[in-house]
Amino acid sequence: MTAITDDVVADGSTQIIPSATPAAGLAEIRANEVSAWFGDHKVLDRVSLTMPAGKVTSLIGPSGCGKSTFLRILNRMHEMIPSASLAGSVELDGEDIYDKSRKLTDARRAIGMVFQKPNPFPAMSIEENVLAGLKLTGTRIDKDARDELVESCLVKGGLWNEVKDRLDAPGGGLSGGQQQRLCIARSLAIKPRVLLMDEPCSALDPTSTRVIEETMLELAREVTIVIVTHNMQQAARVSSQCAFFLAAQGTPGVIVEHGDTDAMFDSPQDPRTSDYVNGRFG
Repeated sequence: MTAITDDVVADGSTQIIPSATPAAGLAEIRANEVSAWFGDHKVLDRVSLTMPAGKVTSLIGPSGCGKSTFLRILNRMHEMIPSASLAGSVELDGEDIYDKSRKLTDARRAIGMVFQKPNPFPAMSIEENVLAGLKLTGTRIDKDARDELVESCLVKGGLWNEVKDRLDAPGGGLSGGQQQRLCIARSLAIKPRVLLMDEPCSALDPTSTRVIEETMLELAREVTIVIVTHNMQQAARVSSQCAFFLAAQGTPGVIVEHGDTDAMFDSPQDPRTSDYVNGRFG
């Protein structure tokens, strides 16, 4: 979906309904012929994928097929590993984030990351956690703007109502699901155009997972989202685009098939995709 609206149904609950048009300013991110290595070991081979603006794109596939490596390449985290190297390009709205004229910090501001395990700064308060990214990027704002930003990000992260009366409490004292939503709020504070999420619900209970999924759908109004998940039901629920990665024995990861999520789950073109999404391997 490109954007969503809320509608109240007969029983008083809220239903999430896709709308037709993405918000202005959303960013498309595109990988072109990306290959990656750790030392001499090649882990990705010429992967090309367009992740459309204002949509949730899910990356699925068995463990070890290069999904998380690909995700980290999208915001220049791969290069932080001493033995790592890559070829190809990653474009954000047509501009290569690996161009030598572009700063690493520019890519990190534009393309945020939420990890598999919630990682709030435990010694910082909830409020300080949200604002941590501003400190790291040297961004200064006055107190009124800071208060407004904290509330806005916690609202978008689906956490405001639960913590608004205890913003000075330690971020590490929250439950696992709340910590993950705090990490999402922290990522949003620097106003990224793309948000990468590496199995953000794998350590959470079903209730927390549902809340995170609802948060993702809400965020798709203003942030392009790319998520790695091993949960096929989750991929079907939250994403409109999907890419299936696979690495045969001893070979680097490739994309077998990509496209509309419903089509890939209902009528995949490759039998390997059908076997994976229907649980016959992986």
